[in-house]
Amino acid sequence: MTHNHVMILDIPISNLSLDDFVGGKFVYAVQVDTSEGFELWPADACRIDDLFCPVGEQPEEKPKFQIVDGFDDPIIAKYEEFLRRNDIAVAGIEFIRNAAGEIFTYDVNTNTNYNSDAEAAAGKYGMLELAKLLGQELKKTVAVG
Repeated sequence: MTHNHVMILDIPISNLSLDDFVGGKFVYAVQVDTSEGFELWPADACRIDDLFCPVGEQPEEKPKFQIVDGFDDPIIAKYEEFLRRNDIAVAGIEFIRNAAGEIFTYDVNTNTNYNSDAEAAAGKYGMLELAKLLGQELKKTVAVG
């Protein structure tokens, strides 16, 4: 650990995930393919597709971002408790897992990015869950007001 309490980890980033939460509850986990490096999260706005591919080369067909079917790790309960204690309703929590299976959580975003291709392939839609949550909050406001 450095003098400013920053820990520098030398971990091969081959198992990178983003867990999305809406209403403080787990929605899904996104697995990121880091085999060719990694610089951008899965938001559609961050997509560069083949903008930088040499002419004539086709981009790889394997999706860079995939929603993990049936992701059920004990870390989910810990993340939900963290969100509850901090009154955070919507979040994306990023972590890496080393070869020994240890999880290193390195980022908590109080908003999140959704990838329409990954969602369509999995049939799970974070933005839809967010819209439902906001609709519920609007109904509470209208009922009170």
